[in-house]
Amino acid sequence: MKAYLKIIIGVFIPICIDLSSTTASAQQTNQTPNIILIYTDDLGYGDISSYGGQIPTPHIDNLAKNGLKFTNAYVTAATCTPSRYALLTGEYAWRKKGTGVAPGDATSLILPGRTTLPGVLQKAGYKTAVVGKWHLGLGKEAPINWNKDIKPGPLEIGFDYAYLLPATGDRVPTVFVENHRVVNLEPEDPISVSYRKNFNDKPTGSKNPEQLKMMYSHGHNQSITNGISRIGYMSGGKKALWRDEDIADVLVNKSIGFIQENKDTAFFLYLATHDIHVPRVPHQRFAGTTGKGPRGDVIVQLDYTIGAVQKKLKELGLEENTLIIFTSDNGPVLDDGYVDGATERLGEHNPFGGFRGGKYSAYEAGTRVPLIVQWKGKISPGSKSSALISQVDFLRSFAAATGQNVPKDKAIDSQNQWKALTGQQAKGRKSLVQQAIRNVLSYVEGDYKYIEPYPGPSMVPWGVNIETGFKEKPQLYNLKKDPGETENLASKIPKKMKEMKEMKVALKKVRDFKELNTSTKNKH
Repeated sequence: MKAYLKIIIGVFIPICIDLSSTTASAQQTNQTPNIILIYTDDLGYGDISSYGGQIPTPHIDNLAKNGLKFTNAYVTAATCTPSRYALLTGEYAWRKKGTGVAPGDATSLILPGRTTLPGVLQKAGYKTAVVGKWHLGLGKEAPINWNKDIKPGPLEIGFDYAYLLPATGDRVPTVFVENHRVVNLEPEDPISVSYRKNFNDKPTGSKNPEQLKMMYSHGHNQSITNGISRIGYMSGGKKALWRDEDIADVLVNKSIGFIQENKDTAFFLYLATHDIHVPRVPHQRFAGTTGKGPRGDVIVQLDYTIGAVQKKLKELGLEENTLIIFTSDNGPVLDDGYVDGATERLGEHNPFGGFRGGKYSAYEAGTRVPLIVQWKGKISPGSKSSALISQVDFLRSFAAATGQNVPKDKAIDSQNQWKALTGQQAKGRKSLVQQAIRNVLSYVEGDYKYIEPYPGPSMVPWGVNIETGFKEKPQLYNLKKDPGETENLASKIPKKMKEMKEMKVALKKVRDFKELNTSTKNKH
């Protein structure tokens, strides 16, 4: 812990934000901050100390100290690909087939011509970048040729620059992609990727466990990179392979490089961290600092990432004109495929924040996530909001703030919640939908939550020890009185249960929130 404290002291820099500098396009609406969206991976509601966590996260806490902390904010899905899809398109992922957790060789799920969050800001005059985890597919045709230009990708849907983990850290290919090309790839050592068969009997986790520095617990037993077995098979690209311990630093360097390069213009940075997804392999300077194993250590590594971005903004004098949003892509999971002591070394730390379920689940811990927005001078420091907020609203909210018109038939699930997001009003959404695995949906409105019946397993079937929330009968909970979802009220207040079910069914059929609200307004 002492070693970690030395690290954080060296990076910790308070940040303040204003609107003193604007671009020409942004001056039209007087809402022109640079925007940094920090999208973490598998971080639970209770994982950071400002939300009650037992692991020190001073840089993240500093965002809350100088900004607005939400207690009722949701990601759209309890897994990564659909939540990222909804974030960038303004449309719930369950509306489009094939948006479940994408394999490492998936082709692009968001194609050119779609209205997207970066595209909206690009039209507003922003320079746009994505750095980090993508997991939304790349390229047009399968199988992907990783040895040539790979497109379409982020550059075709509104980003000016991209530096990516193509899928996730536990899937092949274990390489970075910059814009359209694999980084450091040598033509004489081409990459081959397969999710069906191995190449030339190359070592795998299942056949060669003696080569592993981190043992797998379930799945994750195929090709080995950096002493860690992954999902899928890969051959070649030796000089392009990443070293897991360096991923956070690489993403930090690419992020602050983009900030430096665009310091004189409005910019949007979508920093999608690998932390705290598996495999959890902290850099040596963080390893062992928390006493809670690799999962705890990558949380402080994540905190360092936020501090490094803050430090760069301070250095460039940009902290008074930068809006920072910090949130997660879904709820927490402990054992997610590797033996890293995540469960055994928790101690009093509760990643689930007192909620039921977790990643993959229909229960609250799957989709209720931390959300902090800092904009000093515009947002009161140290404030808190219980407004109902969904990440699907970022698109129309940013569009409104930058004076961009989004047609009614685009980004159909996104709402302009700019005032709630920036603390100008206490109320947010009226309702929202949550998506668990197997596309099981829940509907939240006011204090109540309805989970549709589904005859699936009660526990996530691949060994993560998380309740799915699936039951053959409908479930209704009062989240205000019962945030742990312990008492099913469906049979006790059948009228409310029926009303919530009808709203969920109606929402699934219609393609416009205004139409929904108009058609159902007499039922409330």
